Amino acid sequence: MSRVAVRPYLVAKDEEGAFRITVRTTRFNSQGYPLVSTEMLGDTFPTATKARAYLRETYRAEAIDIATK
Repeated sequence: MSRVAVRPYLVAKDEEGAFRITVRTTRFNSQGYPLVSTEMLGDTFPTATKARAYLRETYRAEAIDIATK
């Protein structure tokens, strides 16, 4: 298991073809293993580019903070 924190934002395509954003928070237990909690935002976007732009504007996310699936 990796002890590196995951990227805090995930942009993924859902079943209907829209893109959704998941905000992930990583914390570490006493042995140093990551515990990741997730929250999917209610907004949907027609393209991944628009979802990334939303993250940059709203959360001031850098490109290195955004993962895609």
